[in-house]
Amino acid sequence: MRNFFPILFLIIFLTILISANIYLARRFTFCFDLKSSRFLYLTFGAITVFMIAGIVAFSNAESRFANLAYSAASILMGFMLYLVLSALAIHLLSVFAKLSPRILGISSLALAVLVTTLGIWNATYKRITKIEIPVKGLKKEVSIMHLSDIHIGHFWGPKTLQKIVDKTNEQKPDVVFITGDLFDGKIRLNKASIEPLTKLSAPVYFVKGNHDGYSGAEEVKAKLREIGVNVLENEVTHFGELQIIGLNHMRGDNRKNPTAKRPTIESTLNQLNIFDGPPTVLLHHSPDGIEYANQHGVDLYLAGHTHNGQLFPINLLIPLFFKYNKGLFNYKGTHIYVSQGAGAYGPPMRVGTISEMPFITLKPE
Repeated sequence: MRNFFPILFLIIFLTILISANIYLARRFTFCFDLKSSRFLYLTFGAITVFMIAGIVAFSNAESRFANLAYSAASILMGFMLYLVLSALAIHLLSVFAKLSPRILGISSLALAVLVTTLGIWNATYKRITKIEIPVKGLKKEVSIMHLSDIHIGHFWGPKTLQKIVDKTNEQKPDVVFITGDLFDGKIRLNKASIEPLTKLSAPVYFVKGNHDGYSGAEEVKAKLREIGVNVLENEVTHFGELQIIGLNHMRGDNRKNPTAKRPTIESTLNQLNIFDGPPTVLLHHSPDGIEYANQHGVDLYLAGHTHNGQLFPINLLIPLFFKYNKGLFNYKGTHIYVSQGAGAYGPPMRVGTISEMPFITLKPE
């Protein structure tokens, strides 16, 4: 059954793409009074092929041409999503407002351009989210900047990272935790890209995410260690009163695939030397396995990965896949904060979500 799900997903995905292309071709043929839809079928079909091929083929490429192709394909993907939604919205509006077909067509295009433009701007604007969490056994306040999903790559590089560093330093945190997906492809996988991290005024701890793995996990970790970042790989360390558990990106358990032998949060935590008593923070890229964190006395679980769906209407569906998809939750006394991420993946856009930098203050309970 598990092997059938990827095939089913592919069938559904292709059905949606084909249906969207047919709808757009017919809709704009009507709006602009074209004699034939053939040209629009070919145009939208070509755009779709370019979007998929550009992202798949060039996501890890490093050349200037690859960067341009990937960037164009990603922006087009976001634009086409909102062109379909805009056309549907204007189509619905036309039921109530008597407007000429050409006005409807122009309005659909204009709305898609506007949403795409605002979405790109929104993704570049990093917001500080302030949270206070009471922690048992803590004697003194500890302030944490939680960074996740920055995605240095085709769109964002050291300038963006420097802005994040500057915003972080303005908050004067005691410690900085990066919960993965610092990189997004190999195009900027170099020491210069992460040089701004050396200007952080607080110690930095890092655990890898899935995209760091796609980019080259060992190279990412080596370059971070070169500049003094504390890279945690399934280990326990301490900062002041805090006991810090840093885990590689992995699944919570193997219940859905009992024959799998890969490490999980459940098995890894059982193997670590975790002390019972100190206020404990667990760093992991995705919000999985909180029940196992709770069993080991974790007070705060920091994660990212979900992007809260990043784009409307995907953000409405993301709770179906992640029980903890954004913000602060409490599981039997274990707090979990899931960041929406400071960057974006694929389309460099955020619609209905934010690029956030959670600033968390741990207070003695």
